Formats: sequence, structure tokens, C-alpha cells
Amino acid sequence: MGQKVNPLGFRLGVTQKNYSVWFAQNRDYSKTLQEDVKIHQNIEKFFQKQRKNSYLGIAQIEIQRKVNLINVTIYTGFSSLLNNEKGEFSEFKNKIRQSLGPINQKLNIKVGILSKPYQNAKILAEYIAQQLEKRVAVKKILQKAVELAQKEDIEGIRIQVAGRLGGRERTRKAKIKIGRVTLQTLRAEMDYCSYTVRTIHGTLGILLWIFMKE
Repeated sequence: MGQKVNPLGFRLGVTQKNYSVWFAQNRDYSKTLQEDVKIHQNIEKFFQKQRKNSYLGIAQIEIQRKVNLINVTIYTGFSSLLNNEKGEFSEFKNKIRQSLGPINQKLNIKVGILSKPYQNAKILAEYIAQQLEKRVAVKKILQKAVELAQKEDIEGIRIQVAGRLGGRERTRKAKIKIGRVTLQTLRAEMDYCSYTVRTIHGTLGILLWIFMKE
């Protein structure tokens, strides 16, 4: 009893899929995995430069490898991140290729815009973290986050923020739950995010569950 299972890993192969799709022999597995990590790191640095803060607005990064091709798809919720010159984006692509070292595969990078950004748990968690850094009242933040999520046609949402809220000496939890959030139903289409934010009063933890449909 009391075993904590990640809602995304629990549904892998049912309603969830892998974001990195490739196959490698034992001798090449660690090298290929390190290449994926470098791709993620370079993308995060580029988006940090675009947004000029630590909140990236990236929902997920999908990597698909074929014999002579690496397809990278970046899903974001904000079209303003794409308002950059073509030369800057090609330079960013070259940096990723250089970080991977000598490879014989072609690198293809695409950016996809989510039609419902606040239906994604990671983007919504980043919004909450940004408001916490600005020292907005926690209750007000949670209510606004629920309003944003409800506009995206969801079945239910549950948010929990824990730590020294408002700079108080003792740690406490603030929770809000609207609608139905099922954790045991495998066919339920869930999104989940665990996020850490550092404020002047200390570190706060954000847990967020979004139940979209069944």
C-alpha cells in the first residue's frame, strides 16, 4: 500500500507513448542516449535565450532516429518563440550538430505549436512557478491556473504546492481540485508534472495532474 507510481509511466503503452523512438545495439546504447541528452540541453539553452528566463514554454521534445536521419520535434505553446531570424535558427541547428560530434545522419528539427497550451501540465506548472517567484498570493495563483486549464476543455485538475509558502517559518501545503481526477484508470488520458521552483524564501514543489478525457 502507499506505492507512488508516476501517472505517465503507469499508462505507457496504453494512452502514453515514448518521446524518444530508436533502437541501438548494446555497444551503441550509451552513446546514443548521451546524444539525446545533448540535444535536449542545446534546445533548452536556445529557448532560454529566446525567452530570457528559465521558463521555456516547451511541452515536450520528441526524437525519432532512422538509418540516415534524426527527426527532432519541439512542441511549444507559444508562437512568439518562433519569431526569430532564419539565420539564428540555422546557427542553433549547427550547434546541435557540432555537439553530437561526427555523425553520418542528417538532422531535421521541426517546431510544433500546441492548440491548447494550458492543457499541458508542464507549461501550466511553469506558469505557476513564474507567479510564485513574483510573490503573488498562492490561493490566487491556483485559482487562475484552474481557470486557464478549464478553458482548454478538461475533465478535471488537481494542483498541490508545498514549501515555505508566503515566507512562513513552517512548511505547509496548498491544494486545489476541480472535477474528476482518476489515478487508477489506465484508459484515462492524464498529464502529470512535478516541478521545483526556487524563491527567496526557499525551494517550493509543485505537483500537477490534469485529466483530459477517458
